Amino acid sequence: MKDTPLPTLIPRAARLLPLFFALCAASHSITSQAQTAVSGSSVAPLFQRTEQREPCADYEATGRPLFGDLHVHTSYSFDSYLSSQRRDPWDAYRYARGEAIILPDANGEQKVMARIGRPLDFTAVTDHAEFFGQINVCTLDSSKAGYWWPHCAMTRARNIWLQLLAATWWTDLGGQLEDPPQKSFACTLSDCDAADAETWLRTQQAAEDNYDRSAACDFTTFVGYEYTEAFNQNNMHRNVIFRNEHVTASPVTVYDTGYDSFPSLWRQLRERCTNLDSGCDVMAIPHNSNLSGGRMFNDPQSSEELENRLFFEPVVELVQHKGASECRYDRLRGMGLDTVDEQCDFEQIAADNLNMLGSVHGKVRTERANAVPLENFARRNMVRNALKDGLLLQDKLGANPFVMGFIGSTDTHSAAPGSAEEDNYVGHLGRRDSQYNNVQDHFYSNPGGLAVVWAQENSRDSIFEAIRRKETYATSGTRPILRFFAGDLDRELCNSPDLIRQAYEQGVPMGGEIRASDKPPRFLVSAQKDAGTLQSMGTDLQRVQIIKGWVDSSGEAREQVFDIAGSADNGASVDPQNCARVGRGLQQSCTVWQDPRFKAGEDAFYYVRVLENPTCRWSTLQCQAAGVNPFAKDCTAQAEAATARALDRGASGDVYGKCCTDPADEAFYSPLIQERAWSSPIWYQSGTGPSNGALSTR
Repeated sequence: MKDTPLPTLIPRAARLLPLFFALCAASHSITSQAQTAVSGSSVAPLFQRTEQREPCADYEATGRPLFGDLHVHTSYSFDSYLSSQRRDPWDAYRYARGEAIILPDANGEQKVMARIGRPLDFTAVTDHAEFFGQINVCTLDSSKAGYWWPHCAMTRARNIWLQLLAATWWTDLGGQLEDPPQKSFACTLSDCDAADAETWLRTQQAAEDNYDRSAACDFTTFVGYEYTEAFNQNNMHRNVIFRNEHVTASPVTVYDTGYDSFPSLWRQLRERCTNLDSGCDVMAIPHNSNLSGGRMFNDPQSSEELENRLFFEPVVELVQHKGASECRYDRLRGMGLDTVDEQCDFEQIAADNLNMLGSVHGKVRTERANAVPLENFARRNMVRNALKDGLLLQDKLGANPFVMGFIGSTDTHSAAPGSAEEDNYVGHLGRRDSQYNNVQDHFYSNPGGLAVVWAQENSRDSIFEAIRRKETYATSGTRPILRFFAGDLDRELCNSPDLIRQAYEQGVPMGGEIRASDKPPRFLVSAQKDAGTLQSMGTDLQRVQIIKGWVDSSGEAREQVFDIAGSADNGASVDPQNCARVGRGLQQSCTVWQDPRFKAGEDAFYYVRVLENPTCRWSTLQCQAAGVNPFAKDCTAQAEAATARALDRGASGDVYGKCCTDPADEAFYSPLIQERAWSSPIWYQSGTGPSNGALSTR
């Protein structure tokens, strides 16, 4: 469809959008039929199989939680390789499956053994596609002339300053600084197009080699890559995930889209994939809206743009190692970014752009990494605000452009998918945050999160369709079990031995949509603590909350947080000497809840947030391991002694000073954290207009 300015096409959009959403609803017809017949062994699958493989022996009609990571970088990414990281996609998949890999230490030597505490169920390697061929030329074959181009030599250098200069050069080539996107001069010396194709084929082969197509279904991989748009360092990145082995001949990159930005990515994915009769299907997952400078969730400029956002971007990555993007609250000022929710101070980054990574030897090297006050921080950097604005735009445009479920991931650049454990965190940026560099230079980063999908089996089709219907949730790295339903639910549902089957029959799961009826909806929330492992026990739950956003009768977007189980005053804490957990919380919780402020005429969304009891942050654990206790009165003296020991081993600068950071001076830092999970929302539609694209009640 020809792109047309939005003000001139709203009447036409009103005619086209119902057709579009009808097609979306048709794609979910199998889902609806299965959910109304979840009994016995003859239940139809909740997905259409598009690939040649054995059905999984472990099939659960009402779904099971699968834990994964859809944001993973290896040595095929420029910023991974130049950080002395040498593990490739095959290594990343081995790590995800529970095998050990060797990573660089702080000096760039391959000496750090890393192993995940629990294997993942699924993973996608998503290297920066813009530089596939260029990194290939620069790093893999010394017989190629381009290999010897000075920028390539700097990329392979072991000196940290040469590596960082090479990083700046790469970001400039990607259009992230002042110049438009352009290829390296190495591509005039060697064939980067052929190298692009070679790396793309290797990416696909690694995924195929590690995909379990047998009935055991132990591990699922997805072919993917990262689209790396960040003009002026405003993050517009998307992870492009393909459903099966049928993929585009080459990735759509910023070299293809230029300043037309991610709407051009969507258009080209239609042209090269979904509009073809090739079996190709794909989605794009935005991440780090917190670092987007307010550009991630713009108003759609055309009906095409609105439709493409809804189709290609069913979920958003809510948390990863560069911060959380749910909401924002400045604890020192006692105010939030269009919120009064004090839990919105969790893993916030002070800046609003990718320069937040610009610390070396403990010093920030760019002014754009400085803190941005709330007054200058764009509202829609935070996903909750975008969801609220989506309700407002629905009245204006006839459809809600911001209907997004939630996942988490790591964004590891150390080929370590799922490495989101606070007590087993080896860093995500190669040597740049290995060992003492983690506390010194990336103190305000975090281990990232996990993507959790309610799927019937561990296969590509089952997981992909579950993500598309938004039956997903995000965690900050732990593995609690969370279910969320809404509809005309029985008040006593928690007492039923088959409550999940009944919940599907009576309502919709997370990611779904309910419509106005003659009675207010009820919500089922079931949460279980992470069971943990023999080496690292799970943490009890402190509270279960429902976050509501709605448009009131005056046309204003509002929000409210409801505690529906547990208590903030349960007495749980940690022992400051060794971070041992003190006190108890909920092991599990099941609640059928009804909104006490429900009004039938107000559009709304609801999602669940589960908070665990306090535990020590990764930085606290690593500081204590170095002999520096952030809780101690003599923390500064301990830090000076630990830094002296590190300097004797070759470190530079103030290594452990940040361990003694006073949370009374920092808006978003605490030596303790509360790990958490966020369900995808359920939307309530008050009117009779077109569906917003979420799965509806029948």
